[in-house]
Amino acid sequence: MSKTRIAFIGAGNMAASLIGGLRAQGVDAAQIRASDPGAETRARVHAEHGIQLFEHNAEAIEGADVVVIAVKPQAMKAVCEALKPSLKPEQLVVSIAAGITCASMHNWLGAQPLVRCMPNTPALLRQGVSGLYATAQVSPAQRSAAEQLLSAVGIALWVDSEAQLDAVTAVSGSGPAYFFLLIEAMTAAGEKLGLSRDTASRLTLQTALGAAHMAVSSDVDAGELRRRVTSPNGTTEAAITSFQAGGFEALVEQALGAAAHRSAEMAEQLGK
Repeated sequence: MSKTRIAFIGAGNMAASLIGGLRAQGVDAAQIRASDPGAETRARVHAEHGIQLFEHNAEAIEGADVVVIAVKPQAMKAVCEALKPSLKPEQLVVSIAAGITCASMHNWLGAQPLVRCMPNTPALLRQGVSGLYATAQVSPAQRSAAEQLLSAVGIALWVDSEAQLDAVTAVSGSGPAYFFLLIEAMTAAGEKLGLSRDTASRLTLQTALGAAHMAVSSDVDAGELRRRVTSPNGTTEAAITSFQAGGFEALVEQALGAAAHRSAEMAEQLGK
């Protein structure tokens, strides 16, 4: 990314996180531009990251190699159609808007090289994971640029088909909320067992953090880690048996299926 010029359309939280990640990796502020209609947002992002901000999108993308469109899905059609006359055929467009298909983007932008991404909210802490899909017009160098861009806020993984982004949405895009739900439930259960709210919360949060670190750093899968801490006839086995008796695995499969189905529905609705 040392010579890649990047323009962000929209300078909200996700865009600002990407900008911060790029700057932390040593990308010069002069290589990054952004546009946003909000004067306060422009002032804040400039103060935090030292990049040049514009009110108008066409000014921001002038001379850019990569154009990152980071606006709300409901605004994508209007933003893309207004941007189309200013885009150059060689400019790579990276979309981080959930639920907007490549077909819709091409209808609004023309046949631009396009990478569609599905990041998740931990990207705001540079601990995210993103699924990426590239259209046929994207060159190997552009694929590399897109991967490096999203890697600035976590890890980036390519999928083979655009339809798989619905699965990415179900697993990682919506995934943080599933863990938050479990944290809520464990904290509440700890309280009912007699712990204070603060103690139950701290125990749960640190356990979640430690388990995630163990899973990420281990050379075995999560199933094996679970088996290693589940002693026969012990407390963990009692809890796991209770989870499974309630249909835990089937419920998770059902929930992720519902998320993937809704992702596909939203793409159809938003693409009109």
